[in-house]
Amino acid sequence: MGAIIAVANQKGGVAKTTTVHTLSAALAQRGRRVLMVDLDPQACLTYSVGMDPDRESLTIHDVMLGRAKADEVMVEVDGLSLVPSSIDLAGSEIHLLTKTGREFVLASALRPVAGEFDYTFIDCGPSLGILTINGLTAASHALIPFQCETLSDRGIGQLVETIEDVRHYTNPDLAVLGGVATMFDGRTRLSRAVLESVEERHGISVLPPPIPKSVRVAEAPGSGVSVLDHAKRSKSALAYRELAISLEVRI
Repeated sequence: MGAIIAVANQKGGVAKTTTVHTLSAALAQRGRRVLMVDLDPQACLTYSVGMDPDRESLTIHDVMLGRAKADEVMVEVDGLSLVPSSIDLAGSEIHLLTKTGREFVLASALRPVAGEFDYTFIDCGPSLGILTINGLTAASHALIPFQCETLSDRGIGQLVETIEDVRHYTNPDLAVLGGVATMFDGRTRLSRAVLESVEERHGISVLPPPIPKSVRVAEAPGSGVSVLDHAKRSKSALAYRELAISLEVRI
């Protein structure tokens, strides 16, 4: 079975979805087979690949409720496989709260298909609720995107505590790949200070390189493609390609 990577941070706006989409695209360009799982009710990943979440008849919501299998929901988009999401997924959380073994639902659903892929990326929503716990329980590795600012730095500590709980109760083999510094502005003292302190404060390494802040990255979802296609020679696109290599070295 290939690596299953939960991309998580309960703080919103730290480029989790962008990191999932762009890393997946970069690895696909390197000849890897990649599956993306949109585990966020906001369905930003589904939208970012050019799909309309409101028009999808089957989504991860149906998988979590046991009404469909992952391979029945999966779609192919630009050389990548995707299990899409929709706002209906918000209802899954309520359903799972009454379900025995609720933390293992996603792991069970991915088990039959994950072996077909070199990498499976799970785009977790901005919370530490039961869906994110499912993502971390299903994963072999956790990747933590963060902005180099005070509140995002605080969120890393809270997530690391949650990962320790997951290791204790549901997934003892979960490894932390490290952090990814996103929207990085090396001109500011705060950005440099946070980047330098993450490993010491939280005990996680940061995968190189930091991803520079760029309007090109923000524009890409509107075009339904990653920044690798939207602005392939931009500094951010080059950084994400380097990040994909860093990730492969560590797994």
